[in-house]
Amino acid sequence: MGAALMIRRDLVSSDDLRRLARRERNRRTATRMLAIANALEGLSQAEAAPLGRAGAPSPALQ
Repeated sequence: MGAALMIRRDLVSSDDLRRLARRERNRRTATRMLAIANALEGLSQAEAAPLGRAGAPSPALQ
């Protein structure tokens, strides 16, 4: 497994990402945005998985 990537917190908040994801037409993009929002809130992939598809392990975070 590769090295973890740092998520910049100065550009957008998790609330902003969720709001943008709701407007996003591309479902795959919206899912990745929601996964990043979960990561910004400190949720692990295992913790986010019960939240639904948006919180499931995603290639965007692996």
